[in-house]
Amino acid sequence: MGIILRMNMRRVLKENPTTVLLIAGIFAAIAHFANWGASWVFALAALGVIPLAGFIGSATEALAHYTGPKIGGLLNATLGNAAELIITLVAIREGLLELVKASITGSIIGNLLLVMGMAALLGGLKNGVQSFDRKQAGNYAVLLALTILALVIPSFFGHSLGDEGSAGVETLSLGVAGVMILLYVLGVAYSLKYSGSPITAGQNKTTHNQPAFSVTTAIVILAAATLGVVLLSELLVGAVESVVSQYGLSEFFIGIILIPIVGNVAEHLVAVQSAYRNKMELSMEISLSSSLQIALFVAPLLVFISLAMGHPLTLMFNPFELVSLGAGVLIAALVSMDGESNWLEGATLMAVYLILGLAFFLLPTAI
Repeated sequence: MGIILRMNMRRVLKENPTTVLLIAGIFAAIAHFANWGASWVFALAALGVIPLAGFIGSATEALAHYTGPKIGGLLNATLGNAAELIITLVAIREGLLELVKASITGSIIGNLLLVMGMAALLGGLKNGVQSFDRKQAGNYAVLLALTILALVIPSFFGHSLGDEGSAGVETLSLGVAGVMILLYVLGVAYSLKYSGSPITAGQNKTTHNQPAFSVTTAIVILAAATLGVVLLSELLVGAVESVVSQYGLSEFFIGIILIPIVGNVAEHLVAVQSAYRNKMELSMEISLSSSLQIALFVAPLLVFISLAMGHPLTLMFNPFELVSLGAGVLIAALVSMDGESNWLEGATLMAVYLILGLAFFLLPTAI
């Protein structure tokens, strides 16, 4: 038993090198109780979430192996963004609604610009020009553009309906969120009957390999990692306001850049590794389907949950977030329309992400 466990842990360390950051989570708790300061708590908690998000992904993929590709795809699509969802739920409870909306924006543009860009850059440098299914990439781009439009509409029409907290704006946000969740459910239902749904494509990344864990072990790890993310999210979100005031950062920068990276590093690594191994199609599916899941499932779900938590979240995004979403979708569509990628296109995607990151970093704390 011990030998098998050690073999499993070696495999996990190989597949998820961020596991060594688990110690940061322990020190985050120590920093909190020993009053080391909000900066230490925030930094250590953020680092500690990274491997736990990876464990959630590994455990989910192991369960997907035993449940089969269809149910496995559903599990991955539902739990693939669990870490970030937990962080945003804690932020909603604390009333940090702008941080939550920024993290939604950051997750989408992070997948489209940072992940796809890094994958194309490293994959192109190693393998030259890489090809993928042009038609499938076009389908992703169209669906993503329509989804982003659904997020943008409340922002434009909301200003004519009243302030952000008005009944008209909340009703519009709830209606749009309901339609988006319905579309998500239809996409999942489609994936259970047919293969290749954009909602779950790219999520069964390891079902053809021997799973790292047994069913029981996977469930225990999933539960423990989720609990760990909950506890570290409490520390992370609790330190946000102090970090913002101490360093003059805006909540937009933390939400758009830091939180999406922390919650999705493990999945980002898989996408980049796939491109490096000349599996660019899988890499594209991971980044694009993850963006769709954030827009179609996580964002509208947060609208309904926030209402129950007493801090209603609307889908009214500020102009900076709208420009970022539009730029991300546009350039990702342009890069993918020919069915080929190279290192220069990857560098272009990353350059746009860095420019946006710099702009959000320089934003004042109150706008």
